[in-house]
Amino acid sequence: MKTNTIITIFLLTLIVSCGGKKDNFEAVLESGDSKLLHTKKSELLESQRALQLQIDDINAKLDEISGTDKLQLVSTFNTSEELFKHYVELQGNVTTKNLVVINAEFGGLLKTVLVKEGQQVTKGQILAKIDDGGLSQQLSQMQIQADLAKTTFERQERLWQQSIGSEIQYLQAKSAYESQLEAINQMKQQLAKTTITSPFSGTIDDILTDQGTIVAPGTSIFRLVSLKDMYVEVDVPESYLKDITTGKEVIVEFPVLNMSINSVVRQAGSYINAANRTFKVEVAIPNGYDNIKPNLTAKLKINDYTSGKAILIPQDIISEDASGSEYIYVLDQVNEKTGTVKRTNIATGKTQGDIIEVLEGLTPNTLVIQEGARSVKDGQKVEVKQI
Repeated sequence: MKTNTIITIFLLTLIVSCGGKKDNFEAVLESGDSKLLHTKKSELLESQRALQLQIDDINAKLDEISGTDKLQLVSTFNTSEELFKHYVELQGNVTTKNLVVINAEFGGLLKTVLVKEGQQVTKGQILAKIDDGGLSQQLSQMQIQADLAKTTFERQERLWQQSIGSEIQYLQAKSAYESQLEAINQMKQQLAKTTITSPFSGTIDDILTDQGTIVAPGTSIFRLVSLKDMYVEVDVPESYLKDITTGKEVIVEFPVLNMSINSVVRQAGSYINAANRTFKVEVAIPNGYDNIKPNLTAKLKINDYTSGKAILIPQDIISEDASGSEYIYVLDQVNEKTGTVKRTNIATGKTQGDIIEVLEGLTPNTLVIQEGARSVKDGQKVEVKQI
């Protein structure tokens, strides 16, 4: 608007200055003399050039007076050393070592099931009984025979101590008694297999065979699970073998439950799976989370890198030149409102979300251009947005 006003003033001046020579101009125009016309045209063009130079000088002066009216507006932030934690994101499944299928060890009729699905049981509790097919009666008979063998042995032993009878009679009685005891122990072991007990405290998750069914050794009867000592198992690429170790911080997220917990790596495997080039990692789940079940999907964020003095910047302000060098623009502060843009080459490290760590090229307390970083040039003067 100011420039247009100045041009108008000079055009009026031109008209006024030419007013006194109106007759001369019209006379030249009416003369039809080409030489006079060219001469007059040259005079007018020269006057026009002189006026344009004056207008340019005035515009320059106006720009100087207006200060920052035409400077590009940018925003900045001040760099500082911060705590930076990088996380590797992987997916795993909840599992537990206390998840077993209890199988029958003896063949016969599943005579009695003493528990229900969902029932809490303790270690050693009797869960079911299988018909022993007469083994208990056999045991009773064997016990009677054992008692007789014991009496015979004891009498023969007393006689042998009194030097009565032969040594062979004594040894035969002893052998018969010991053989009977061994047979009884074997029968008791067989009978013990007809009683199914809980190997640990937990919950009967499923009854796999109904009462009254004929079962064989190896038939699945119950599935028993304990929600204590659960963990997430995940396959980690071998490239993280040095970075992901026992004790590393982990954030465990359960999308289905819309919840997350903090934990640590409790075990990092030392064996690399040749098929997929990964190693196993176990992440403990604290007790007390009854809604976390085995085979539940979990997303893990495992801390593989930490720096206590990291300089962090947004990724979207970084540019790259034809040679692949990364750079950003910083500000050399001139005063409170303006500054000069300066290009700075940087070397970057790990990223986390929208931020990235700068390893080289930046120091704390440097003003970095954020808004407008893609449209400024090295050496350009800009106005700093006041926040």
